[in-house]
Amino acid sequence: MALCNGDSKLEINSAEQNGSCEGAVAILDAGAQYGKVIDRRVRELCVRSEILPLETPAFAIREQGFRAIIISGGPASVYAEDAPWFDPAIFTIGKPVLGICYGMQMMNKVFGGTVHKKSVREDGAFSIGLDNTCSLFRGLQKEEMVLLTHGDSVDKVADGFKVVAQSGNIIAGIANEQKKLYGTQFHPEVDLTERGMEMLRNFLFEIAGCTSTFTVQSRQQSCINEIREKVDKSKVLVLLSGGVDSTVCTALLNKALNQDQIIAVHIDNGFMRKRESQSVEEALTKLGIKLKVVNAAHTFYNGTTTLPISEEDRTPRKRISKTLNMTTNPEEKRKIIGDTFVKVANEVIGEMNLNPEEVFLAQGTLRPDLIESASHLASGKAEVIKTHHNDTELIRKLRDEGKVIEPLKDFHKDEVRALGRELGLPEEIVSRHPFPGPGLSIRVICAEEPYICKDFAETNNILKIITDFSASVKKPHALLQRVKSCMSDEEEEKLMQITSLHSLNAFLLPIKTVGVQGDCRSYSYVCGLTSKESPHWESLLFLARLIPRICHTINRVVYIFGSHVKEPPTDITPTFLTTGVLSTLRQADFVAHSILRESGYSGKISQMPIILTPLHFDRDPLQKQPSCRRSVVIRTFITSDFMTGIPAMPGNQIPEEQVVLKMVNEIKKIPGISRVMYDLTSKPPGTTEWE
Repeated sequence: MALCNGDSKLEINSAEQNGSCEGAVAILDAGAQYGKVIDRRVRELCVRSEILPLETPAFAIREQGFRAIIISGGPASVYAEDAPWFDPAIFTIGKPVLGICYGMQMMNKVFGGTVHKKSVREDGAFSIGLDNTCSLFRGLQKEEMVLLTHGDSVDKVADGFKVVAQSGNIIAGIANEQKKLYGTQFHPEVDLTERGMEMLRNFLFEIAGCTSTFTVQSRQQSCINEIREKVDKSKVLVLLSGGVDSTVCTALLNKALNQDQIIAVHIDNGFMRKRESQSVEEALTKLGIKLKVVNAAHTFYNGTTTLPISEEDRTPRKRISKTLNMTTNPEEKRKIIGDTFVKVANEVIGEMNLNPEEVFLAQGTLRPDLIESASHLASGKAEVIKTHHNDTELIRKLRDEGKVIEPLKDFHKDEVRALGRELGLPEEIVSRHPFPGPGLSIRVICAEEPYICKDFAETNNILKIITDFSASVKKPHALLQRVKSCMSDEEEEKLMQITSLHSLNAFLLPIKTVGVQGDCRSYSYVCGLTSKESPHWESLLFLARLIPRICHTINRVVYIFGSHVKEPPTDITPTFLTTGVLSTLRQADFVAHSILRESGYSGKISQMPIILTPLHFDRDPLQKQPSCRRSVVIRTFITSDFMTGIPAMPGNQIPEEQVVLKMVNEIKKIPGISRVMYDLTSKPPGTTEWE
């Protein structure tokens, strides 16, 4: 696997190959969450690529010698007044172009087609029809599974173009074979597009005539050179969580520098898993890394930061946040934690009588972290999905001052694991499930009051129509047509079959979680599914894909284990980051991961966050029993790129009886737990974590 361009700036890197980009692919960045994945996929095929700003002039691309152009997706609308500027001549300089999502819409608009925002959103994996006589899809089946994530769709196809892919009634691909211009509404670069690499291979080799001759220095040596050049004789403080990223980062530092230059610190922020800090210390000591452990739980619980006066306020005025243990907003929680890490690190430097000006901060920041935080290091136009604790305003300030070392900033998770193996790290560390720096704090859904907006009742009515569709079609309703307009004939037939065979109910839960829809951050409802019989997982996963497409205010769907929920909760248990709440989640997390590990399925699941929600089910409304319990969510996640992924289907990718149901039964024994739920959402529209 080749290393992505080291400086990661969005400009033509003319240092390579004597100032020429002869034969390379120019990736024009329109702000997609998957922009860097395109770069990585192209390089996996041993073709050189460079990420450039969307506004790069056509003459610059031609003069540099690029062989082809790929335009990424992005969060903007091509018809908006503030749509990003680009040079339309990129389509007429004789270079083959592949426009992905927003890139396809740009191409269609330039040649006289139209794009409109439709009532139907598509966020997730869908089966689409392909014209496999088109050069881009040669060798593929007439139906393929792809990732679609968009609200805008091509309405009128541009002159000279033909439709080469369709998702129901929505145009999913266009092509002008003569001009070698191709557009896909879906994302061929991600794992959820099952044969996306074959599409990219067709574009690069069959259409553009690229050659697979691009190789770069060993990733390991490139990182070591970067560290040595930047640090010289200074000292480096590395904050170690014990996860894969920070451990590989430390191992690189260990190989690049003298041991007396490295100050390895593990900060226990009070949000670690059960016995986590102890096991981190033991594992790193075995690697010969001397670790200083700092217990800073109290500092974090009472941590604050400065924030804008409001989301609308564009002035430099700031306000002091609430303390972390009283904060409910997930973005504010992440920012407080990230800034408190830096404050504690500075205290460590002070205690060791070191000059802060002579100490670098090293961290294992990855490419997806920077993309989701909308860092300029990864993308000039990406939307903030969530602020990573290692990319807060304070970290960015240190970065601007040149005081931060991030040797893994161009790597994705699987590449970091490969690098860890190259460095000789043991498999139990390299293959560990990722655990976020903020730890369990972002796996507690904190809330003071229920989230119920004006669309709550209407959305619940739509959900009732969906889960009772076979009966609803016999009683025409104003909302029925809206539901039907979002489905293809095949999907309508499947929904009829599912709702005829299974007694299901769906309803909104009065909480918010973070998601990603159309390259933008969403922060909205969770839909709960419940049934009178044992779960039929294939049907439930079909509904989990369909519901967010029809109801745009839903970005996550869960199945609720246990008996049929008669009275969905409309209030919540007030929940904050208190020691009691964290102890409950810590025990649920410990129980679930122990069962997964003992089953031997840990390696088959990429990540499994356990989430604590402020929901208390099974209360008789007539008795007016207060909400005082909480419910747990099991979020299994299977991915290779951590930018997209799917839940593990019980009975298929993970045993139902011996693993999933065993987790449910053991978690329900923990005091204060009401119900256990299973997250059915792919990414998108749901993120891996709930916050």
